Amino acid sequence: MNAHFSASSTGNIKHFLNISDLDSATLRDIITLAKNMKAMQENRKFPLHPAEPIKGRMVALIFSKPSTRTRVSFEVGVKQLGGSAIVLSTHEMQIGRGETIQDTARVLSRFVDAIVLRTGSNDDLLELAHWSSVPVINGLTPFSHPSQVMADIITFEEHLGPIKGRTIAWVGDGNNVANSLIEAAAQFEFKIRLATPETLMPSEKVLQWAKNKGADILLTCNPKEAVSGADCVVTDTWVSMSDDDPEKRLKILEPYRVNQALMALAAPNAIFMHCLPAHVGEEVTKDVFESARSVVFDEAENRLHAHKAMLIWCMMGDNWRQYGER
Repeated sequence: MNAHFSASSTGNIKHFLNISDLDSATLRDIITLAKNMKAMQENRKFPLHPAEPIKGRMVALIFSKPSTRTRVSFEVGVKQLGGSAIVLSTHEMQIGRGETIQDTARVLSRFVDAIVLRTGSNDDLLELAHWSSVPVINGLTPFSHPSQVMADIITFEEHLGPIKGRTIAWVGDGNNVANSLIEAAAQFEFKIRLATPETLMPSEKVLQWAKNKGADILLTCNPKEAVSGADCVVTDTWVSMSDDDPEKRLKILEPYRVNQALMALAAPNAIFMHCLPAHVGEEVTKDVFESARSVVFDEAENRLHAHKAMLIWCMMGDNWRQYGER
């Protein structure tokens, strides 16, 4: 299947599979909606929107991998919006005993109003969306992590203002988060500098898509080159649950640790991001992770607001923008 499966290819159903699937204006409006809903929550306006936009709706949260932030942010978000969430593990479903994705999608579509999937197979996400008659949201695949990067955009702009024209440095493995950041660089018009080992580069398909959109991308094996003058430095854990030969990966990535010396090359007010969970001492040193420059827990909190906005975009039809009005 095409890794850039179009959100529009299943008719009027709005899936959020990749940042590349939506147009820039819609993505910006989703960010604005998320910011407005966060402001409502901080002002203690409960319910967060009097209309409770998904009241009476049911969202299935399906996880084939362990999850803290993705599960809690979506489950809390659904409930804050007035809906109900059912959390499912693929190990407890018939899909774990051989039922097809096609049949699973068609069955769940009869019971729920939207599906969030966190999976170890990008093809499973695309197939689920193809057969589902309700919206599907990507909660993480090995290929991309758009729900995380939408929260990252919010976090950056809270601390440093509009992201357009600014410079983001990625240091480490060219993984799923890196792929989604590259797509976001094209859509939100920021510069991205990626320092990765030659054997752990981001997706060539994603890089080519972003370059065709006019994205300003630097790909290097030198962390100092990527970080120099950057407004934000981003990294991620070096070993994920599906990675083979962790000792080999750790050795390859050793020169890519984010420490104080590397952060000193960034802009004076640069911030540090990490999607968590962090292996402090591996991809980032404790003095950076716990420093005033680190916004990792703001970033984690903003998953809630980004995910609520994504749910509203997927589920509330053409008038979805109204639910962020204050």
